[in-house]
This record gives sequence, structure tokens and C-alpha cells, in this order.
Amino acid sequence: MPITANAPHFIGGGRIEFRPRAYRDPGPGELLLRVEADAVCGTDRGQYFDGSECIPGHEGAGVVVAAGPATTTPIGTRGVVYLMDYCGECRSCLTGATNQCFAKRNDMGFTADGAYGPYEVVHESNFFVVPPDIDGVEATLLLDVMGTGGHALRRLARMRSDVESLYVVGAGPVGLGVVAMARVRFGADVPVYVADFSGWRLELAGRLGGTPIDLTQPEALRGMGQVDGAVDTTGKSVARRGALDALSKRGVLVCVGHGEGLELNVSPDLIATERTVMGSEYFTFGEMAENLATLQAHRDLFGAIITHRVPRDEIARAFELFLSGQTGKVVVVGDAA
Repeated sequence: MPITANAPHFIGGGRIEFRPRAYRDPGPGELLLRVEADAVCGTDRGQYFDGSECIPGHEGAGVVVAAGPATTTPIGTRGVVYLMDYCGECRSCLTGATNQCFAKRNDMGFTADGAYGPYEVVHESNFFVVPPDIDGVEATLLLDVMGTGGHALRRLARMRSDVESLYVVGAGPVGLGVVAMARVRFGADVPVYVADFSGWRLELAGRLGGTPIDLTQPEALRGMGQVDGAVDTTGKSVARRGALDALSKRGVLVCVGHGEGLELNVSPDLIATERTVMGSEYFTFGEMAENLATLQAHRDLFGAIITHRVPRDEIARAFELFLSGQTGKVVVVGDAA
């Protein structure tokens, strides 16, 4: 039977109101989840300030409470929801590039109800199962933190196999994820420089193994020297330009943050130096299994990125905390999580 439950509606102007929301039974190939947790993301700012017709939340974890026809996932299974409800049949999906699907059914939390609400209906194909010893809050690390960060580094490594230094622009949750994933991928001997204006986040980046660069200080970048790779998580033109200028010959810049542009002078920026500038969009569903193994082997490292847990009925406070710039990952926790 359909379920009606109170869910946070994003009205706009930073206002969130709890109202009844009807959740339908899962159809063929679908699952109904009881949401345990959803992590706040910088992308949520748009819905927080501009409002949203659907319930936001795209970094969700939950437990299956009902399953539709033609599914095999048992009731009671915990997992995370992959943002892109990919078709599984297009050219991209058949090669494993689910993040580049040509026929997405939805972007969960943007075009269909997401995980800030108490329930979520998802296709079984974009539900990734986690083992029982990983709770819903910890499971959210597999999404934007490890998924997006890890995909960016995999993209970088395709173009540069001998990375001996890395520069991460932005110490928000995605940037912190890049730092942690870089520590695992490249080892402790490869310096990972992290630049931000927030002293609080730089201190956390340092605890994750990064070398903080305080952008409030003049000439802060001068001591870094040239680097083999850079990941921009800010989406700011000036940040991207600075990262590109910091690259050595054959250096690689990966742009993760959506936003502004980047002006290039092709001869000195690319041809003479054989640098690479590339984009990195989310991650592929197939990367989740490797990331789960990484999480299981480094739980303390990645767990430190989650700094605040806030009950769903205090979701407004979660956004206030996150927007203060004095947090790592803020996770909104469901009633029974």
C-alpha cells in the first residue's frame, strides 16, 4: 500500500517545511527504501535557495522495505543510491560509463524524490548493496566523497602514470575525498597540497594527510612549486587558472566542480607542455565495488571526513552548519538510523 509520511519540502529562500508526502509502491524493477541517511552536498545549495518540486537528496543510504516485480534484492538489505538512474542499454552504459548515460530515467533528488525524505523509490539497477557492518551514515561515503574523488583520480592516472605531487583546489567534502583517495592511491610519500580559505577545513585536510595551503595568505602558493596533477573542486575560473599554471610538463588538470569557465592559450598551456585538461563527472556504478573495498580497509581515514550528524527533523540546522564552511561532511540522519 502507498505510504504517506512527513518529508522536508524545499520552498526556496533557505526555507524548509515538513509536509505529508505520498510514496507509491515500487513498480517492476524498483525498490522502496526506508532512508537512513543522506549527506549534504554543495550542489544542494541551488535547491535550498531556489526551491525544488521534488524532495532533494542525492547521497542517500537506506534499507529495502518493499520490492517490486522482477527484483531479486531481499527485504532488509542496506545500500546506497547511485545518483544517475541510468538506462543500462545505451552505448555508454554498455561500456560501463553509466555516468554518461544517453537515456537517464532520472537524477535522484533532482528530477525524482531523493533521500532527504523518509522513503525513496529507486530502480534496483542503481542501488548498490553494502554489508551489514556498514551503517547508513558510513555508507554515504561511497557516493560523492569516495566516488567523485576516486573517479577524478582514475581519470588523472590514465594520462599521467608517474604522479609525484598533487594539488587539490578546495577543501570542501569532495576535495577532502580527493585527499583521502590520493593518500590510498599514491601513498604517503606523494605530497598532496590542499588550498582553501577556510582554516577549519584546512586543519581537517591536514589530518587526512594533506599539506594545507591557506589562500588568505599572500603568495601562499609560491612554496608549492610545480605539480604533476591538479584537481579543481571549486568550479571557479581563477582557481582553475591557478591550478593550470601550477602544472609541470605533462601535468594533468581535472575539473570536477561545475561552474565557471577556463581560458586557455593553447600553445603554451597545452602544446608546448603537453598538459591535459579534462572534466570528471560523478563516477561509474562499476567503481563502487572497488571503493567499498577501499572503505573497508581505511574506515578511520574516510570516517574522519564525516564531522556532523543531524536528525532529519533538524535539517535546516544541517544546512546552516554546512554553509558555515566549518564542517567536513554533514549527514542528515533518518529516524531509525
